[in-house]
Amino acid sequence: MDIFEKCRNFTAAREAKAAGLYPYFSEVESSLGTKAIIDGKEVIMIGSNNYLGLTTHPKVKEAAIQAVEKYGSGCTGSRFLNGNLDIHVELEKRLAKFMNKAAALVFSTGFQTNLGGISTLVGRGDAVYIDREDHASIVDGCRLGFGKVYKFKHNDMEDLDRILCESENSGGKLIAVDGVFSIGGDIVDLPGLVKAAKKNEARILVDDAHAIGVLGERGNGTASHFALDDEVDIVMGTFSKSFASLGGFLAGDEDVIDYIKHNSRALIFSASMPPAAVAAALAALDIIENEPERRRRLKQIYTRMKKEFDTLGFDTGNSCTAIIPIKIGENEPTFKFWRALLNNGVYANTIITPAVPPGESQIRTSYMATHSDDELDRVLEVFEKLGREFGLI
Repeated sequence: MDIFEKCRNFTAAREAKAAGLYPYFSEVESSLGTKAIIDGKEVIMIGSNNYLGLTTHPKVKEAAIQAVEKYGSGCTGSRFLNGNLDIHVELEKRLAKFMNKAAALVFSTGFQTNLGGISTLVGRGDAVYIDREDHASIVDGCRLGFGKVYKFKHNDMEDLDRILCESENSGGKLIAVDGVFSIGGDIVDLPGLVKAAKKNEARILVDDAHAIGVLGERGNGTASHFALDDEVDIVMGTFSKSFASLGGFLAGDEDVIDYIKHNSRALIFSASMPPAAVAAALAALDIIENEPERRRRLKQIYTRMKKEFDTLGFDTGNSCTAIIPIKIGENEPTFKFWRALLNNGVYANTIITPAVPPGESQIRTSYMATHSDDELDRVLEVFEKLGREFGLI
């Protein structure tokens, strides 16, 4: 059999395009603020992870420009060899302090961070325990490692405790979970997880990609949100969301970070974060630390939107953060709802199987601290109109 046969048999994307219902790889023709130009039309953007609205912040843009002028456009090598800039080291020191950890390590992408961190830590004889709704980067990091992988029911700490007790392995145990789940917008039951971990002598890694800048006393994530900083062993974060840049990091004990630094193939054999991305992340960190009003405004917005959607009669699940799903059902009606939103000047994300179970396809909305009340009013107006047309409310 020709290995490319599966490629020729893949027709779903072409069929969706032909029907005018293809919701992916949309060409964005303007900056990703609260509004964008898509298909030549201005739309309100509620499909971005730009939670604090910093991608267009003058200080962030200026920092990136100055970094290019000083260092050039790229490092042309890995940090292990020739690509370790002084600003990489500065960012790591700042992040360690911000996350209340001894050390931090930056990677070139968020996906690579989980891939490189988990696969390096979990070896033969070890076991890793993951939530069934964990991000794909956690899943693939587990696949790349040589340890045994166990999955527990979503946010069910009794099930986690049961599996921890029943599983057999000769090595160590790592629990790897999202802090804020990227599909449902709900928060991990960290107190329950910590209890199960302590009982079964397991370590904890929390992926705070969608939590940093959103949750925590200083915007420093899920552990701070629950006042459990000392109970979480490793925190993973990304720069492509609240940090308005590109890359990722791990923060934890110095010996653990040093081990990953010298053993992670994903780090050692990848080119380092380009200077502009590092400088932008540093500038964003300054703003996160010094402008808590952005976080407060974001919470005001997503609290309002969740309440309004629920009042209208939409199913938003257990969301309690800036990610609010609107559950539709089957794939085709979800595509059609997405297209109707776009036609009415609102851009959101389409999440279908296999990212969610069959019959649970959804429109995933997400919000920025910079959204105006007028923009939010318009979004609600469009959703109410379409919700009635589609028989959802």
